[in-house]
Amino acid sequence: MQSRPFSYLFTITYFGARYKGWAPQPNQPTVQRRLERVIRHVLGHEDFSLIGASRTDSGVSCLSGYVQLFLRKEVEISSFLLLFNEHLPQDIRLNSVEEVSANFNLIHAVQQKTYRYYFANSSEFHPFASAFTVNVSGDLDLDLMKEACQLFVGEHDFKGFCRPSENKTDYVREVLSAGILATKEFLGQFFPTKIYCFQITGTGFLHHQVRVMMSAVWKIGKGEMEMSEITQRFGFPDEFEKLPPAPANGLVLWETVLDKL
Repeated sequence: MQSRPFSYLFTITYFGARYKGWAPQPNQPTVQRRLERVIRHVLGHEDFSLIGASRTDSGVSCLSGYVQLFLRKEVEISSFLLLFNEHLPQDIRLNSVEEVSANFNLIHAVQQKTYRYYFANSSEFHPFASAFTVNVSGDLDLDLMKEACQLFVGEHDFKGFCRPSENKTDYVREVLSAGILATKEFLGQFFPTKIYCFQITGTGFLHHQVRVMMSAVWKIGKGEMEMSEITQRFGFPDEFEKLPPAPANGLVLWETVLDKL
Protein backbone atom coordinates (compact mmCIF):
# COMPACT_ATOMS: atom_id res chain seq x y z
CA MET A 1 0.00 0.00 0.00
CA GLN A 2 1.20 3.51 -0.81
CA SER A 3 2.40 5.18 2.42
CA ARG A 4 2.27 8.70 0.99
CA PRO A 5 -1.41 9.77 1.08
CA PHE A 6 -1.33 12.74 -1.32
CA SER A 7 -1.28 11.94 -5.01
CA TYR A 8 -0.99 14.20 -8.07
CA LEU A 9 -1.43 13.28 -11.72
CA PHE A 10 0.60 15.14 -14.35
CA THR A 11 0.44 15.06 -18.12
CA ILE A 12 3.87 14.98 -19.73
CA THR A 13 5.53 15.56 -23.11
CA TYR A 14 9.15 14.82 -23.90
CA PHE A 15 11.57 14.53 -26.80
CA GLY A 16 13.42 11.29 -26.19
CA ALA A 17 16.61 11.65 -28.24
CA ARG A 18 18.88 12.46 -25.28
CA TYR A 19 17.47 9.82 -22.93
CA LYS A 20 17.94 6.09 -22.48
CA GLY A 21 14.21 5.58 -22.16
CA TRP A 22 11.87 6.30 -19.27
CA ALA A 23 12.95 3.98 -16.46
CA PRO A 24 16.02 4.67 -14.28
CA GLN A 25 19.21 2.85 -15.27
CA PRO A 26 22.62 2.94 -13.57
CA ASN A 27 24.77 5.81 -14.85
CA GLN A 28 22.38 6.57 -17.71
CA PRO A 29 20.23 9.66 -18.42
CA THR A 30 16.55 8.70 -18.37
CA VAL A 31 13.34 10.72 -18.30
CA GLN A 32 12.23 9.46 -14.88
CA ARG A 33 15.67 10.07 -13.38
CA ARG A 34 15.69 13.66 -14.66
CA LEU A 35 12.18 14.29 -13.35
CA GLU A 36 13.08 12.93 -9.93
CA ARG A 37 16.15 15.14 -9.78
CA VAL A 38 14.10 18.28 -10.50
CA ILE A 39 11.27 17.33 -8.12
CA ARG A 40 13.82 16.66 -5.38
CA HIS A 41 15.37 20.10 -5.96
CA VAL A 42 12.05 22.00 -6.05
CA LEU A 43 10.48 20.24 -3.04
CA GLY A 44 13.69 20.33 -1.04
CA HIS A 45 13.42 16.70 0.10
CA GLU A 46 13.37 13.12 -1.16
CA ASP A 47 10.17 11.97 0.55
CA PHE A 48 8.21 11.24 -2.62
CA SER A 49 7.69 8.49 -5.18
CA LEU A 50 6.95 8.66 -8.88
CA ILE A 51 5.48 6.29 -11.47
CA GLY A 52 4.87 6.70 -15.20
CA ALA A 53 2.12 5.31 -17.38
CA SER A 54 4.58 4.05 -20.02
CA ARG A 55 8.14 2.78 -20.01
CA THR A 56 9.25 4.11 -23.39
CA ASP A 57 12.47 2.80 -24.92
CA SER A 58 15.72 4.67 -25.45
CA GLY A 59 15.28 7.46 -28.00
CA VAL A 60 11.47 7.26 -28.12
CA SER A 61 9.48 10.49 -27.66
CA CYS A 62 6.12 11.11 -25.97
CA LEU A 63 3.46 13.65 -26.87
CA SER A 64 0.79 12.58 -24.40
CA GLY A 65 1.82 10.65 -21.30
CA TYR A 66 1.06 10.61 -17.57
CA VAL A 67 3.11 10.72 -14.37
CA GLN A 68 1.80 10.13 -10.84
CA LEU A 69 3.55 11.78 -7.88
CA PHE A 70 3.00 10.64 -4.30
CA LEU A 71 3.75 12.96 -1.35
CA ARG A 72 3.43 12.60 2.40
CA LYS A 73 2.24 16.19 2.86
CA GLU A 74 -0.24 18.17 0.82
CA VAL A 75 1.18 21.02 -1.30
CA GLU A 76 -0.16 23.74 -3.61
CA ILE A 77 0.81 21.67 -6.61
CA SER A 78 -0.23 24.17 -9.31
CA SER A 79 2.48 26.57 -8.15
CA PHE A 80 4.98 23.71 -8.05
CA LEU A 81 4.07 22.85 -11.66
CA LEU A 82 5.53 26.19 -12.76
CA LEU A 83 8.69 25.57 -10.73
CA PHE A 84 9.09 22.05 -12.06
CA ASN A 85 8.96 23.30 -15.66
CA GLU A 86 11.31 26.17 -14.87
CA HIS A 87 13.99 23.69 -13.78
CA LEU A 88 13.30 20.92 -16.28
CA PRO A 89 15.32 20.82 -19.53
CA GLN A 90 13.52 22.10 -22.60
CA ASP A 91 12.99 18.59 -23.97
CA ILE A 92 10.71 17.62 -21.03
CA ARG A 93 7.53 19.46 -20.04
CA LEU A 94 4.79 18.80 -17.49
CA ASN A 95 1.65 20.22 -19.11
CA SER A 96 -1.01 20.02 -16.40
CA VAL A 97 -1.68 18.59 -12.95
CA GLU A 98 -4.64 17.47 -10.85
CA GLU A 99 -5.00 15.88 -7.45
CA VAL A 100 -6.23 12.28 -7.44
CA SER A 101 -6.94 9.73 -4.76
CA ALA A 102 -3.91 7.91 -3.37
CA ASN A 103 -5.81 4.73 -4.26
CA PHE A 104 -5.72 5.69 -7.93
CA ASN A 105 -3.32 3.33 -9.73
CA LEU A 106 -1.92 4.91 -12.89
CA ILE A 107 -0.64 1.64 -14.33
CA HIS A 108 -4.02 -0.08 -13.98
CA ALA A 109 -5.88 3.00 -15.22
CA VAL A 110 -4.36 2.92 -18.71
CA GLN A 111 -7.09 1.82 -21.14
CA GLN A 112 -5.26 2.25 -24.42
CA LYS A 113 -2.22 3.80 -26.07
CA THR A 114 -1.66 5.16 -29.54
CA TYR A 115 1.79 5.21 -31.10
CA ARG A 116 2.86 6.95 -34.28
CA TYR A 117 5.96 5.93 -36.21
CA TYR A 118 7.03 8.63 -38.69
CA PHE A 119 8.85 7.71 -41.89
CA ALA A 120 9.62 9.11 -45.33
CA ASN A 121 10.62 7.64 -48.68
CA SER A 122 12.68 10.48 -50.09
CA SER A 123 15.76 10.58 -52.31
CA GLU A 124 16.79 13.93 -50.78
CA PHE A 125 16.37 13.36 -47.06
CA HIS A 126 17.88 16.13 -44.94
CA PRO A 127 19.81 15.07 -41.80
CA PHE A 128 17.88 17.59 -39.67
CA ALA A 129 14.64 15.71 -40.42
CA SER A 130 16.05 12.63 -38.70
CA ALA A 131 15.10 14.03 -35.29
CA PHE A 132 11.56 12.72 -35.79
CA THR A 133 11.53 10.86 -39.10
CA VAL A 134 13.22 7.75 -40.49
CA ASN A 135 13.91 7.63 -44.22
CA VAL A 136 13.27 4.30 -45.96
CA SER A 137 15.20 3.70 -49.17
CA GLY A 138 13.85 1.89 -52.20
CA ASP A 139 10.34 1.67 -53.59
CA LEU A 140 7.45 1.20 -51.15
CA ASP A 141 4.00 -0.14 -52.03
CA LEU A 142 1.90 1.95 -49.64
CA ASP A 143 -1.35 0.22 -50.57
CA LEU A 144 0.16 -3.16 -49.70
CA MET A 145 1.50 -1.73 -46.44
CA LYS A 146 -1.95 -0.42 -45.50
CA GLU A 147 -3.42 -3.83 -46.19
CA ALA A 148 -0.76 -5.49 -44.04
CA CYS A 149 -1.58 -3.21 -41.10
CA GLN A 150 -5.10 -4.60 -40.91
CA LEU A 151 -3.74 -8.07 -40.16
CA PHE A 152 -2.43 -6.78 -36.81
CA VAL A 153 -5.90 -5.71 -35.64
CA GLY A 154 -7.42 -7.99 -33.00
CA GLU A 155 -6.07 -10.15 -30.19
CA HIS A 156 -2.95 -12.06 -31.22
CA ASP A 157 0.20 -13.64 -29.86
CA PHE A 158 2.83 -11.01 -30.74
CA LYS A 159 5.89 -12.98 -29.67
CA GLY A 160 7.07 -12.89 -33.29
CA PHE A 161 6.79 -9.08 -33.30
CA CYS A 162 8.66 -8.02 -30.16
CA ARG A 163 11.83 -8.58 -28.16
CA PRO A 164 11.10 -11.78 -26.21
CA SER A 165 12.19 -12.20 -22.61
CA GLU A 166 13.09 -15.38 -20.74
CA ASN A 167 10.84 -14.30 -17.87
CA LYS A 168 7.78 -13.56 -20.01
CA THR A 169 5.23 -16.19 -20.96
CA ASP A 170 2.24 -14.07 -22.07
CA TYR A 171 2.66 -12.36 -25.43
CA VAL A 172 -1.02 -11.92 -26.25
CA ARG A 173 -2.01 -8.29 -26.82
CA GLU A 174 -4.99 -6.57 -28.42
CA VAL A 175 -4.57 -4.09 -31.27
CA LEU A 176 -7.65 -1.90 -31.73
CA SER A 177 -6.63 -0.18 -34.97
CA ALA A 178 -3.62 0.15 -37.26
CA GLY A 179 -2.90 1.96 -40.50
CA ILE A 180 -0.60 4.11 -42.63
CA LEU A 181 -1.45 7.82 -42.76
CA ALA A 182 -0.04 10.82 -44.61
CA THR A 183 0.81 13.47 -42.00
CA LYS A 184 1.38 17.22 -41.74
CA GLU A 185 2.92 17.40 -38.26
CA PHE A 186 6.36 18.23 -39.65
CA LEU A 187 6.66 20.97 -42.25
CA GLY A 188 9.49 23.20 -43.41
CA GLN A 189 12.57 23.33 -45.58
CA PHE A 190 14.34 20.46 -43.80
CA PHE A 191 11.47 17.98 -44.00
CA PRO A 192 10.35 15.91 -47.00
CA THR A 193 7.16 17.04 -48.69
CA LYS A 194 5.63 13.63 -48.02
CA ILE A 195 5.84 12.11 -44.55
CA TYR A 196 3.84 9.09 -43.43
CA CYS A 197 3.14 7.49 -40.10
CA PHE A 198 2.28 4.01 -38.98
CA GLN A 199 -0.44 4.70 -36.40
CA ILE A 200 -1.42 1.91 -34.05
CA THR A 201 -3.75 1.83 -31.04
CA GLY A 202 -3.87 -0.99 -28.53
CA THR A 203 -4.60 -1.84 -24.92
CA GLY A 204 -0.91 -2.49 -24.28
CA PHE A 205 2.35 -3.20 -26.10
CA LEU A 206 5.38 -5.44 -25.65
CA HIS A 207 9.05 -4.44 -25.67
CA HIS A 208 9.95 -3.18 -29.18
CA GLN A 209 6.56 -4.36 -30.51
CA VAL A 210 5.64 -1.26 -32.51
CA ARG A 211 9.14 -0.91 -33.95
CA VAL A 212 9.28 -4.57 -35.02
CA MET A 213 5.83 -4.29 -36.58
CA MET A 214 7.01 -1.22 -38.48
CA SER A 215 10.00 -3.19 -39.73
CA ALA A 216 7.69 -5.96 -40.96
CA VAL A 217 5.42 -3.49 -42.76
CA TRP A 218 8.41 -1.95 -44.54
CA LYS A 219 9.56 -5.40 -45.67
CA ILE A 220 6.13 -6.08 -47.11
CA GLY A 221 6.12 -2.69 -48.84
CA LYS A 222 9.49 -3.51 -50.42
CA GLY A 223 8.40 -6.98 -51.51
CA GLU A 224 10.85 -8.64 -49.11
CA MET A 225 8.15 -10.39 -47.06
CA GLU A 226 4.93 -12.11 -48.02
CA MET A 227 1.74 -10.82 -46.41
CA SER A 228 0.92 -14.32 -45.17
CA GLU A 229 4.02 -14.32 -42.97
CA ILE A 230 2.31 -11.95 -40.53
CA THR A 231 -0.41 -14.44 -39.65
CA GLN A 232 2.09 -17.31 -39.71
CA ARG A 233 4.21 -15.49 -37.13
CA PHE A 234 1.16 -15.22 -34.86
CA GLY A 235 0.77 -18.99 -34.84
CA PHE A 236 4.41 -20.10 -35.00
CA PRO A 237 6.61 -17.25 -33.75
CA ASP A 238 9.63 -19.44 -32.93
CA GLU A 239 9.87 -20.82 -36.47
CA PHE A 240 10.89 -17.47 -37.96
CA GLU A 241 14.04 -15.39 -37.77
CA LYS A 242 13.65 -12.43 -35.42
CA LEU A 243 12.87 -9.16 -37.16
CA PRO A 244 15.05 -6.14 -36.32
CA PRO A 245 13.22 -3.21 -34.69
CA ALA A 246 12.92 -0.03 -36.72
CA PRO A 247 15.09 2.85 -35.39
CA ALA A 248 13.80 4.48 -32.21
CA ASN A 249 13.87 8.09 -33.43
CA GLY A 250 10.74 7.71 -35.58
CA LEU A 251 8.51 6.55 -32.72
CA VAL A 252 6.22 8.78 -30.63
CA LEU A 253 3.79 7.80 -27.89
CA TRP A 254 1.00 9.88 -29.36
CA GLU A 255 -1.86 9.43 -26.91
CA THR A 256 -2.55 7.71 -23.60
CA VAL A 257 -6.18 7.17 -22.55
CA LEU A 258 -6.98 6.61 -18.88
CA ASP A 259 -10.00 5.33 -17.00
CA LYS A 260 -9.30 8.17 -14.61
CA LEU A 261 -11.92 9.11 -12.10
